[in-house]
Amino acid sequence: MSRLGFKSVVYHGELCLGELDAIPVTDQNFQFPNNEIRIHRISQSERCPPLSILQTISSYSVRCKLESSSPLEQPHLINLHASCFHEFKTAVVLTGDEEIHLVAMPSKQKKFPCFWCFTVPVGLYDSCLGMLNLRCLSIVFDLDETLIVANTMKSFEDRIEALNIWIAREIDPVRISGMSAELKRYVDDRMLLKQYAENDQVMDNGKVLKVQLEEVPQLSETHERLVRPVIRLQDRHIVLTRINPEIRDTSVLVRLRPAWEDLRSYLTAKGRKRFEVYVCTMAERDYALEMWRLLDPESHLIAPKQLQQRVVCVKSG
Repeated sequence: MSRLGFKSVVYHGELCLGELDAIPVTDQNFQFPNNEIRIHRISQSERCPPLSILQTISSYSVRCKLESSSPLEQPHLINLHASCFHEFKTAVVLTGDEEIHLVAMPSKQKKFPCFWCFTVPVGLYDSCLGMLNLRCLSIVFDLDETLIVANTMKSFEDRIEALNIWIAREIDPVRISGMSAELKRYVDDRMLLKQYAENDQVMDNGKVLKVQLEEVPQLSETHERLVRPVIRLQDRHIVLTRINPEIRDTSVLVRLRPAWEDLRSYLTAKGRKRFEVYVCTMAERDYALEMWRLLDPESHLIAPKQLQQRVVCVKSG
C-alpha cells in the first residue's frame, strides 16, 4: 500500500494501461480484487454526464478515488481518462453482481489522471442510460386485480361461497345490497365460463357466440405454434380463454379494466412509445403471457421478441 492507497494495475482486456492508487473514501476496506482493475467494457451516455447518473442511482457516494503517484507518464491511462471525460464514458469493472464505474474527473495535472469509482447492481446503469438516451421512461404493470380480474371455475366457487357467508352474517341492508349485486355478477360469470369450458360457446343476450382460434405469437423460433380458443365480449370487457388449449380445466374468464383501452392508447399516442413497458407478476408464466396477450393483442407495447425479458414472474415472499 502506498501513502495514497492500494496500488492497483489497470487492464483493459489483456492490455496493461498502467498503475493507479486506489484511495478508499466511504469504505476504508474497499479494495479491488488482487489489486487489479480489470476493465470489462466502456459505457457511453449520449445525453447526461455519468457523474450525475451515478450520484443518483448508486447506494453509496464515491467508493474510492483512483489517482496516479507514478512519476512516469502513462499514455494509455491518459488517453482513457480523456476519452471518458470528454465523451461521457465510464470504464466498467465487474465484481460479482456489481459494476464499478470509473468516472473521469478533472485533474489539475493533465499527466496524472483521476477517476472516481461508483458501485451499482449489474445492468442498472445501462437501464438508466436506455431511458435517458431515448427520453422514454419505464413503466411496470402488475396483472391480477390491477389490469385484469381473472377467475377459474374453482375461484368462482370459492368467491361465491365466501360471499354467501358474509351476506348471512351482515345486518346492514346497504352492505347486503352491494354484496348481493357482486354475488349475482359472480354467478352470471361462472355460468358463462361453464358454457365456454364445456361447449366452446356461450349464450350472451340471446346470441350464441362460438370460439375463435387465435394464434399466439411465438416467443422464439424454438417455441411450438400455439393456438387458443377465445371468445371476446367486447362491450362487456370480458374475454374467455384457455391457458392450455388441450385442458378444459384451465379455462379462464378475464375481465379487462374498462379504462385499459384509454391507457393503452395514451401509451402509444401518435405512434410514439411514451414508456418502455414491463410486467411483473407472481402468476405462472404461461398464464401471465396469455393475460398480457389479451391486453396487448397487437404487440404495440411489448414486441414478441421482448416478452421473455419484459414479462417477469416472481415468487411470493
